[in-house]
Amino acid sequence: MSPSVNHSYICTKIIEHLLKREGIQPFVELTLDIDKGMTPDISVYRENSIRPDFLEDKTRCDIIPLLAIEVLSPTQGIQELVDKAKILLAAGVSTVWIVDTYARTVIVVNNEKKETFHRELVDCEGIKVDFREVFI
Repeated sequence: MSPSVNHSYICTKIIEHLLKREGIQPFVELTLDIDKGMTPDISVYRENSIRPDFLEDKTRCDIIPLLAIEVLSPTQGIQELVDKAKILLAAGVSTVWIVDTYARTVIVVNNEKKETFHRELVDCEGIKVDFREVFI
């Protein structure tokens, strides 16, 4: 995968929104100890669930996030991200957001349903991002 300008911009805007929320902590490009190592674009945890240890770093995180966010890159197909979402959900991630920058939509996937949002506020388990402000 080769993240593009749009991919990087959207990830940054999402992080900006998430950092305004109390009680959660987003991490960028954190490799999870799932499958052979999965690295969502953004992993969201409850605040203080993960604490850095600057004397002993880890290359994989064994704590499962509440939310994983994947942003479609020009070199990816949507099915690739849907398949990745299935693996993340099976490993215990509650919800996965698949952000399609081309269609300006967010597909919210959990074990019960898939919902599509078009340039609107997405609120899952109290984690909110207003995509009207992200897709400007």
